[in-house]
Amino acid sequence: MEKGKINVSVDNIFPLIKKFLYSDQEIFLRELVSNATDATLKLKHLCDIGEAKVEYGTPQIEIKVDKKKKQIRIIDQGVGMNEEEIKKYINQVAFSGAEEFLDKYKDSAKDSGIIGHFGLGFYSAFMVADKVEIISKSYKDDAAVHWSCDGSPEFELNPSDKTERGTEIILHIAKDAKDFLEDAKITELLNKYNKFMPVPIKFGTRTETLEKPEGAKEEDAAPTQEVDNIINNTSPAWTKKPADLKAEDYSSFYRELYPMQFEQPLFNIHLNVDYPFNLTGILYFPKLSQDLNLQKDRIQLYQNQVFVTDNVEGIVPEFLTMLKGVIDSPDIPLNVSRSYLQSDSSVKKITSYITRKVADKLASLYKKDRADFEAKWNDIKVVIEYGMLTEDKFYEKSEKFVLYPTVDDTYLTWEELQAQIGELHKDKDGKTIVLYASNKEEQFSYIEKAKEKGYTVLLLDSPIVPHLIQKIEQQKDGFSFARVDSDSIEKLIQKEENQVSKLSEEQQEKLKSTLEAQLKEQGFIIQLEALDSNSDAFMLT
Repeated sequence: MEKGKINVSVDNIFPLIKKFLYSDQEIFLRELVSNATDATLKLKHLCDIGEAKVEYGTPQIEIKVDKKKKQIRIIDQGVGMNEEEIKKYINQVAFSGAEEFLDKYKDSAKDSGIIGHFGLGFYSAFMVADKVEIISKSYKDDAAVHWSCDGSPEFELNPSDKTERGTEIILHIAKDAKDFLEDAKITELLNKYNKFMPVPIKFGTRTETLEKPEGAKEEDAAPTQEVDNIINNTSPAWTKKPADLKAEDYSSFYRELYPMQFEQPLFNIHLNVDYPFNLTGILYFPKLSQDLNLQKDRIQLYQNQVFVTDNVEGIVPEFLTMLKGVIDSPDIPLNVSRSYLQSDSSVKKITSYITRKVADKLASLYKKDRADFEAKWNDIKVVIEYGMLTEDKFYEKSEKFVLYPTVDDTYLTWEELQAQIGELHKDKDGKTIVLYASNKEEQFSYIEKAKEKGYTVLLLDSPIVPHLIQKIEQQKDGFSFARVDSDSIEKLIQKEENQVSKLSEEQQEKLKSTLEAQLKEQGFIIQLEALDSNSDAFMLT
């Protein structure tokens, strides 16, 4: 038996770990299962290149919960570790990493957004355990070892009689973490973080119903058998090539991601790039409501098939956070603040790539089937308009597919709109006035007055339209937007100089005083303007 002291400069690092990371206790399982996965995939690589002279077989990771003993076990069949490797990777690397992590983030952990992300590794086990044991046997011909630590800097290292290759981690669960001894809680965490990991993960067994044998009676019960309960899909759709997937595969994966979402998405975008960064994923365009705040936190961020977060702000362009789907990239730095993310060159490239792919997909759909694109417009316009407003590169590309619906249920591109309104919409100063309504029913009479003069009226009813209009006016020289009910139609597109009032100044002042006296309690501001004799009376409120 060997006893030793973990080489860290703090007397007891584990209370610090619990203090700063308590709110994300649950990530211990993700971290330990991720380590087990890495060990398994490392063995596969060594076998593939001929360095490991062992049979790879069909390894899996197993999670066991023992409520009586208050233990959780994570067992893998990966590379394993010998005594030297335990000392290096557990006593030195893991704990020096813990010290560095806490020293760097202890003052800003709550604000920086790093909690719940990678980098915690093995020592996250002490967030829920009073004592941790490691029993490991290397794929090499070395003796198995048994390491244990009770949450102090002291550890013990003993020989073990383990004969099978791989590593078993035993967590002796602390009193304040007893919820993790419930099967339902472990199932929840595995489904949240490890649902798509590349190595099969077993948690208990399940009963499988078999076909009845030939000649069985109708009242005879079908035979059953107990099989491993594998909780994960090791080959999710985003890890495959787009050419190998059909429309049904994308629909099926959407249902797997969002089992409680019964409405199918309108279309999807498959992301797949390996240079100058690695990124894969699938984004889905769902039918979207007008409420922008209800749409966010639906895209799931993964790193090597391990769930990290569904808060992708700073990684995905803000306007695309209303979409659904998955993004997987090992090149996104996770243990950093949001402000750092936004300035990171890799993240900027990823953001630019995603924006371009979405714009290209929309342009392709428009070009391929404009009628279908028009039919979907009201369900996707809020994303497109938000993108035009917030992303200059997307705005430039949107010229190819953005539509401007009219009150007559037709859809025009900007080029078609220009051709249709032509000289008719130009005012006396040569500026082209684009008329729009935000509500067909409430603004019906104003729309009809405009149409009587042959004017085209757009229907722009998204909540961000006022802001988007400002941007379009900045980009389109000589164009100005006017809401159809904001003044009389003659004033909105003024063809001549101002009308001269037939009332004298004395008469105008008398009329204004009379109106002000009558409307004093309402607090209206009275302003008299001359209109053409054919114009309707008009009150702006």
